[in-house]
Amino acid sequence: MVVVSNTTPIISLASIGRLEVFKDFFKSIYIPRAVYDEIKSKKAFGFDEIDDDFFIVKDIEDSFTQNLLLNDLDLAEAQTIVLAKELNADMVIIDETIGYNIAKQQNLNVKRTLSFLVAYKKAKKIETIKPLLDDMIKNGRWISKRVYREILKLCDESL
Repeated sequence: MVVVSNTTPIISLASIGRLEVFKDFFKSIYIPRAVYDEIKSKKAFGFDEIDDDFFIVKDIEDSFTQNLLLNDLDLAEAQTIVLAKELNADMVIIDETIGYNIAKQQNLNVKRTLSFLVAYKKAKKIETIKPLLDDMIKNGRWISKRVYREILKLCDESL
């Protein structure tokens, strides 16, 4: 399975020490050069983990489409979508709403990080999801109250 990820999903799971969530679902994840550079731009969550062989850094070829996408997206998101198209990816992981919607418009199979945590919980690999969400939020990840409640409801957990 060919999977391409944007920056936020990697940082979000790294911030709670749970990159194994992706490793349990996939053999590897492709990331465009801009995602790698963004994560390496400061010593923060994901800085060391991004050098794991699990992540395959790939340069994009279609700079024309990248430049068109830059009207609405940042460089990492634009390259993530371009790379997913170039690799004919089975899945692309993007959390930001605009990037998610544009990936959908490009007929890509797009998922968000929290959907993997829900699947992880349903597979009984974790007992509760709430502490992970709370840790993500504590470490800088924004999750709307509505999404937070929906995730807990999906996982049969309460506030």
